[in-house]
Amino acid sequence: MIATCGSARRSLARAFAAPDAGPVLLFVEGAAGLGKTHLLRELADLPETPDVARLWWRCGAQGGRPEEDEVWREPALLLVDDVHRADEDELRRLRRVLEGMEPGSAAAVTYRPEELPVPGMPLGGSAMTYPFRLTVLRDRLAPWDEERVRRIAEEVLGKDESCTAEAVSALRERTGGVPRAVVDLLAMLREQRPAFTGTAAEVAAAGVPARLAELVLSRTYAMSSAHRPLVWAAAVLDGPAARDELIGMSGLGAVPGSDALLRALESAALAELGEGRYGFAVPLAAGAVRDTVPGPVRQDLHRRAAGVLSRRQPVPWAAVGAHHRAAGEYRGWLRAVEKAAESAAASGRHQEAITLLERTLATPGIPPQARARLAPLLARNAVTGLRSDQTVEVLAQIVRDADLPPAVRGELRLDLGLMLSNQMGRFAEGWRVLEVAAAELREVRSVLAARAMAALVTPYWPGASLDVHRGWLVKAAAAADDSGDDAMRTAVLANHVGLAMSWADPEAWDLVERLPVQSTDPACARQAARGLCNAADSAVWLGFYRRVDGLLAEGRELATRSGAPYTEHSASGTRLLQEWWTGQWLGLAKRCEDFVADTADMPFLASDAYVVRGLLAVAQGDWVEARAWLSQRGTFGTENLPVPLGATAAGAVIRLTLARQEVADAAEQARAAWTVVAEKGVWPWAAELAPWAVEALARAGDTDTAHAMVRDFAQGLGDADAPAARAALAWSRAVLAENEALAEGRPDRLPAAAETYRKAAAAYAKLPRPYSEALTTECAARCVLAAHAVGGEAPAHSADPAGPKTLAASASPADDHATTASAITELESCAQHFTDLGAVWDATRARALLRTRQPARKGRPPGRPSHSDQLSPREAEVAQLASSGLTNREIAATLHLSPRTVEQHIAGAMRKTGALSRRDLAHRL
Repeated sequence: MIATCGSARRSLARAFAAPDAGPVLLFVEGAAGLGKTHLLRELADLPETPDVARLWWRCGAQGGRPEEDEVWREPALLLVDDVHRADEDELRRLRRVLEGMEPGSAAAVTYRPEELPVPGMPLGGSAMTYPFRLTVLRDRLAPWDEERVRRIAEEVLGKDESCTAEAVSALRERTGGVPRAVVDLLAMLREQRPAFTGTAAEVAAAGVPARLAELVLSRTYAMSSAHRPLVWAAAVLDGPAARDELIGMSGLGAVPGSDALLRALESAALAELGEGRYGFAVPLAAGAVRDTVPGPVRQDLHRRAAGVLSRRQPVPWAAVGAHHRAAGEYRGWLRAVEKAAESAAASGRHQEAITLLERTLATPGIPPQARARLAPLLARNAVTGLRSDQTVEVLAQIVRDADLPPAVRGELRLDLGLMLSNQMGRFAEGWRVLEVAAAELREVRSVLAARAMAALVTPYWPGASLDVHRGWLVKAAAAADDSGDDAMRTAVLANHVGLAMSWADPEAWDLVERLPVQSTDPACARQAARGLCNAADSAVWLGFYRRVDGLLAEGRELATRSGAPYTEHSASGTRLLQEWWTGQWLGLAKRCEDFVADTADMPFLASDAYVVRGLLAVAQGDWVEARAWLSQRGTFGTENLPVPLGATAAGAVIRLTLARQEVADAAEQARAAWTVVAEKGVWPWAAELAPWAVEALARAGDTDTAHAMVRDFAQGLGDADAPAARAALAWSRAVLAENEALAEGRPDRLPAAAETYRKAAAAYAKLPRPYSEALTTECAARCVLAAHAVGGEAPAHSADPAGPKTLAASASPADDHATTASAITELESCAQHFTDLGAVWDATRARALLRTRQPARKGRPPGRPSHSDQLSPREAEVAQLASSGLTNREIAATLHLSPRTVEQHIAGAMRKTGALSRRDLAHRL
């Protein structure tokens, strides 16, 4: 059985359980470093035996054992350490002592099984006569599992970023879980300079602890020089190996090699690690032996190791390459690296291939022909997989190599352009590189030329217009047809799908049906997966939310099956956008943050998550967080966001700026953002920007530009089937109508604006988009209430209430009570919808507007209600917004109060709750 300190304690405790209990003898076996002496110390502190004498017997040490006649004079616990060190005379004495054990006594005997003179017999080759009542048990100490290693690592290194799962796994693997080796290696890592950061590479490079090195070297060099090469072979191979592999590597021949293996096992220099597999019990120990092998012998062993591993199935090509390099065989090394990268890529392990190729290409002196083979392989993996931070730099350096063939340089430039655009968000730079690549490849490689042209079809990047992308589509399709390559035709089709769907081309859905999703060619399947995910992303922006699920499910499954992790991750971003617009907000913030963390080495891939998290923060009233998320937390410039995502983020920022009453700034932001969308010419992408941009310009008094925006938006859409944009166009028209009525003092025009808002709300309800529906319904209700306000003061301003406006003329003295009551009901419903979604800021604003119009409750005495020890409703609202991070001025704009009144409400809330600060107020609430 596998022993623990608890099981050993229970085994010995039974000897002291009752006065007449029989004696117990416990043998504890464990290899060097497993903690046998430590276990004996714990047994010496058995709480069950307060009156029992503890007697230590340290084998092989002069004066380290009790006299025979004093052992069993009274009940005692005998602790015998390292019995494998005892000579024959000491073993005879120990056997006599153990044979004389009396009831009420116990003994624990530890030993290393690999160092016993007679295997399996800790007390020597002579059979021992055990007393009749003696219970004899045998426990075996086991190495630590990964969880135990993690706990010890946290104790030594601290619970910080250096104690990573990667580091713990490497520690467990390299030490075999042997406690002494774990602790010693952790001590080395703790003192490492520069400081240990938690990578497996650092663990591997830390070296061999001194205690472990001395042990394994003493065992190795205790062997005869004739047998030693077999241990050297195991050290160079550095992993479990079959007998014939070790003998072949050692060069000893069958008979001498078999004899050498037996001697290595007897001396514990090597161990049997599994059936027919041999190596070092602690893998880390191989390094200590390897360092002592003479250089010429070591090189020969590496050469033989490469041959041995090449005959395994599957071939571990990365290890083969490392042995070739250590043997000085650079041609074999580079060939093995190429095969290792190809193998990794074929099985979808792109990051593994990228790391290997980056490290190889960074080596000085790589021959040009080898660079010409390896560099395109790196680029293909980097584009398909998740690139490392070094790949772009490596590729940029390689394309400047004048010795590369033009076709190879063009291919590398193509992949560099794709990475700059798709994975790093450096669109302008990526576009220029792709244009050059298309020109370079046009004359030499039609397939890759088509690929470069197809990349230029993608419309998401800022800058080039829709017509430019259409022009590249014609060229890409012709080049793909000329190439005769099915995968290339599919790649062009996938980008055609994205382009057509973006501007709601009536043929777009037919193009989706043409994607070869049943193809057995992995290259075609990867492109088809990308096409499906392109379609899903465009469907989200168009507002076809019910179609997104099927497209994403099929696209992600195909991407997983064909090995396209970049496509899988981009699909995750599309899913977050869909959940935002369809009101699936429960846990959405956490999902966004998790996605950002998972793609930390490539933040552009998580740009959807950043924006969605920012939109949530806006609705929740956490405006400081909102600006941070909408600006991508500084990971890259927001001007490089894909156009639809950039327009969405800009709309949210404009909304925040308006809420802060910074109207001039909001108008400038609106003009800049609108220019980007207008230059692109993909008008459905204006949907998330238009209402807020029109609002900003109308409130700034620039109604001509606001009218031009609405006109261009409508003309650009034409008769396109773009439900979200159609709803946004109605919203924008309503915003313009409301603001003009307010500016001109024409309350009689507000009902028309309200009706347009309701059309927008109905359109959003069909999609469905509950948040947008609630916002536009709130605006409709506000217009109705303003039209029937007495005394000329409107209860709020236009599309996103941020401060009061007044009408120049009052509404009709005879209010239409039914219309007003209906508007109040709508507003109450909106407030509840906002609350259900978690839109704290919007719910608070809607309820503040309600209180300006709801009649006083019957039976309530005149004057203000008393809230001497509880927060009043208004104090609760103000406190909620204050705890979200809004300033007094922002709260005043939201609730239509003066900053002074807000300050008084916050002071009252802090006094009643006992809060010491605004931050503390959040906890008190």
